Amino acid sequence: MPAHEEQMSGGRAPGRALPRALLLAMMCSTVLVAESRPAAAFELFGIKLWGSSSDEDADIVDPLRYAVTINAPDADKDLVKKLENASALKSDEERPVSGSLGLMAKARSDREQLVAALYADARYEGVVTVTIDGKPLDDLPPDAEFKGPQPIPVVVDVASGPKFTLGNIRLQGDAAGLMSADYGLISGGDAGSGAVLKAEALIVRTLKEQGRPLAKVTDRQIVADHATSTLDVTLTVAAGPVAGYGPTTVEGTEKVDRDFTEYMTGLKRGRQYSPQEIDDARDRLLALEVFNSVTFKEADTLDADRNIPIGVQVSERKPRYFGVGGTFSNTEGLGLEGYWGHRNLFGRAEKLRIDGKISGIGSNDLGELNYNAGIMFEKPGVIGPASKFFAGVKTVLEHPDAYDHFSVKGSTGLSYELTKKQTVSAEVALDYSRIHDAFGKHKYLIASIPLQYVYDNRDNRLNPTSGFRVLAYAEPSYDILSGAAFLKLRGEGSAYQSLDSASKFVLAERVAIGSIVGTSLENVPADRRFYSGGGGSVRGYAYQGIGPKDFTGQPIGGLSFFETSVEMRIAITDTIGIVPFVDAGTVSTKSAPDFSDVKVGAGVGLRYVTPFGPLRIDAAVPLNRDPGDPHFGIYAGIGQAF
Repeated sequence: MPAHEEQMSGGRAPGRALPRALLLAMMCSTVLVAESRPAAAFELFGIKLWGSSSDEDADIVDPLRYAVTINAPDADKDLVKKLENASALKSDEERPVSGSLGLMAKARSDREQLVAALYADARYEGVVTVTIDGKPLDDLPPDAEFKGPQPIPVVVDVASGPKFTLGNIRLQGDAAGLMSADYGLISGGDAGSGAVLKAEALIVRTLKEQGRPLAKVTDRQIVADHATSTLDVTLTVAAGPVAGYGPTTVEGTEKVDRDFTEYMTGLKRGRQYSPQEIDDARDRLLALEVFNSVTFKEADTLDADRNIPIGVQVSERKPRYFGVGGTFSNTEGLGLEGYWGHRNLFGRAEKLRIDGKISGIGSNDLGELNYNAGIMFEKPGVIGPASKFFAGVKTVLEHPDAYDHFSVKGSTGLSYELTKKQTVSAEVALDYSRIHDAFGKHKYLIASIPLQYVYDNRDNRLNPTSGFRVLAYAEPSYDILSGAAFLKLRGEGSAYQSLDSASKFVLAERVAIGSIVGTSLENVPADRRFYSGGGGSVRGYAYQGIGPKDFTGQPIGGLSFFETSVEMRIAITDTIGIVPFVDAGTVSTKSAPDFSDVKVGAGVGLRYVTPFGPLRIDAAVPLNRDPGDPHFGIYAGIGQAF
């Protein structure tokens, strides 16, 4: 049988529509943004706490309920799940449509989405048939009315057909010198529409990285050969000329200064175009936290200077925000915190944030609860778009087992993004404190210069599945009251590796080490010494419970420490996971860690993934506990342990 192009839409006659299906597959990735509106019903994590569905459906004209059944007898479980995820009829089944016309329109749209899902799975012979109330969708008149008992039955029959592989692949035009295999197009390989679209994007990206902003696919010929179940792909690409940046035009600003927004893109007129710089500029604007969305659009033609004009469309966020949060541990008690902030104080994305926290509730006496409060100011772009000035004041009153501590600290500094993955910062700080610990009551006035370097290439800051993060910290300090000088050093690294393609199993590891040199332990303020134990370090032990102790059994801290953790993050569903883990740590009064007395804790955690990070509950036991150590620890909070 000769090769031919075929349309897939409810078993219709062959036509020229494979490119349309590829576009449909692209549309499936569209992000929907919902505006908040008053509602009588309330849900938390998908569980309706009060209200009824009728409250939500009140705005629907002529509501019509339906029940959908998807039959795909020759599809495997993975394909069935993909089809169900692609079906708006299925996902919206609990919400009525607007009358019979609304149901037919939804069914037609659903059929196209299911066809796109089949194409994405390389099923180019599949047929999707939809019947409503027992009648084929294509046989229904435009004014059809479904007046039977509700819900109206909707049946979707999917004959998926064989899975195609790639056949002949040709790159033409300015892409003729490129190797198709470098872009995932390999004869006998994945022929899904997503793989083809991804290859197209990568090929165009390669040419754009040569400074050619007008690179594009000018012709696409995709032929499905049903005799061999192969897909032949021919792509013709035009690179266009090398060009620099033209003028950058910003639209959509209201309270944020437009010129400042243009400045923060960092795109200098005349400098050679780079798609990576465009991506970095978009990320930089989003990182200002004043915009809900940022879209860069390059012009279709060069300007008179042979440069490419850049258009930036933004939408602003509400400038003010507030929030509350909490943590819990059976060894550390309950902690509550709140904050208020302004994202755009003077019109150039200046941030002001006020924080307050109370902790130790339930584990400390009422007169010994821990309090801290602070105010922080940030101003981006002070010495270039990659820079940020910050200043803050913080006061602390806390009563951990190791000491009683009151302090007021002021600091100011500058951070600079060397690259998208590397950041350095330096600050000057002055800290007045009164501390009562195992060495008595002391007052300190510490002047310090904290310095920090961070390399971070994790794929996701809230819930990473690959990459690593490295931190190096040095803080030269001088006590103006006693004359003691010391240097605090700290290093930390964490790494993440997916053990399967779907990231259902992620191995996470963390190592941290620190040392204080230049003076003895008693000359270092207790709050600046190293401690270990608790929910943020070695789980299963009390907060600051690992390391040297005084004659009453209270921790005194150390001049050095070492910690390490290993977790296996296992996804049970898309939102629920379990995490077995092992932690270990040691604290020493010497400037080098003492590995002869390492404490080990082990346990398992539960994770619930939310848009603002995983909710975490961990339970752990100490494996080599000392007298006075707890028998177990339970910890709850937001975010992964590291």
